[in-house]
Amino acid sequence: MKDIERVCNFLDEVHTYYLATVEGDQPRVRAFGTALLYNDKLYIQTGKVKDVSKQISANPKVEICAFKDGKWLRIAGELVNDDDRDVKVAMLEKMPSLKAMYDPDDGNMQMLYFKNATATFSSFTNAPETINF
Repeated sequence: MKDIERVCNFLDEVHTYYLATVEGDQPRVRAFGTALLYNDKLYIQTGKVKDVSKQISANPKVEICAFKDGKWLRIAGELVNDDDRDVKVAMLEKMPSLKAMYDPDDGNMQMLYFKNATATFSSFTNAPETINF
């Protein structure tokens, strides 16, 4: 299994992770649940009309934190917008519950992938493990 697959699998297993952005000088954190590995890139999904989309557009540097069974994952990096219809369809196939809110052609569904990312697996019992992608 590739390292980036381990990262995506962890996000899938926790179901909910927390995404931090910045708005001016104020950090903003909210729960997210989307994760997709597509063409060796880790994607998340949101709506272009949401404040989080505007925050990422103004400052693409974000961080994710997820916790499960005494282990946690932090991912720091930059998010890049990808309007490729195929990646939107892949996310909707993976997470059909999103179809009630999004459509690949609605002009709102936004797919974002990580670049220059560092993922760190940590726990209280093991040394941190870092993965770059």
